[in-house]
Amino acid sequence: MNSEPILSVRKLEKRYGNFIGCTDISFDVWPGEVVAIVGESGSGKTTLLNCISTRLERSSGEIRYRMRDRRFPDLAELSEAELRFLMRTDWGFVHQNPADGLRMRVSAGANVGERLMAIGDRNYGEIRSRASDWLEHVEIAASRIDDMPVAFSGGMRQRLQIARNLVTHPRLIFMDEPTGGLDVSVQARVLDLLRMLVSDLSLSVIIVTHDLAVARLLSQRMIVMKSGRIVEQGLTDRVMDDPSHPYTQLLVASILEN
Repeated sequence: MNSEPILSVRKLEKRYGNFIGCTDISFDVWPGEVVAIVGESGSGKTTLLNCISTRLERSSGEIRYRMRDRRFPDLAELSEAELRFLMRTDWGFVHQNPADGLRMRVSAGANVGERLMAIGDRNYGEIRSRASDWLEHVEIAASRIDDMPVAFSGGMRQRLQIARNLVTHPRLIFMDEPTGGLDVSVQARVLDLLRMLVSDLSLSVIIVTHDLAVARLLSQRMIVMKSGRIVEQGLTDRVMDDPSHPYTQLLVASILEN
């Protein structure tokens, strides 16, 4: 494993007045590692993800990111332009609802090509060719490059959102319940695709999910949250097979009963 983390979170807190969204959060993410953040609804996992990805302003704490030039600044030190560039190129964000991560009124090819233009690509033929390749990567026929996302099924929209995020070869991907709104059979297909792409591209991923089966399939390490705090973290197999905190034991027992 690389000796330097790509992301480091220390003592992160988000408050809404007197209400705590998350507090005292500290962990690292290493290059090529998938970290799952799990917990029931209201546990603070989505608040945490939104703070780390700068979609939500933190109240206190540090979030440091390893830039491509090896700098390791706190994200608060970056200018708005630098943050925007990170979000368009070096990071990806896969939403639960694909419509939140796609432009629904432009074609599938334009959705993918837009990210390439953000990193300076201007040759229309090359952009279209790479968009076509990426559609096929995510199991969408290249012949549908000019179709609008509104004409796609939920599973196809999610795969298109994945292609849009990965086309710029980002190093860190945030995923918020990426299979949450899909039918079970469609979920399995999207999960298989995600697992293959994450492995092939050596991506670092932070995935939020309430589904421990999804966490086990995709992640190497798991963070368990309850009431805005981390109650347990460790290697995914260890946490699943031998949970130490009563809350984690309850979560694991609940999937065994289903």
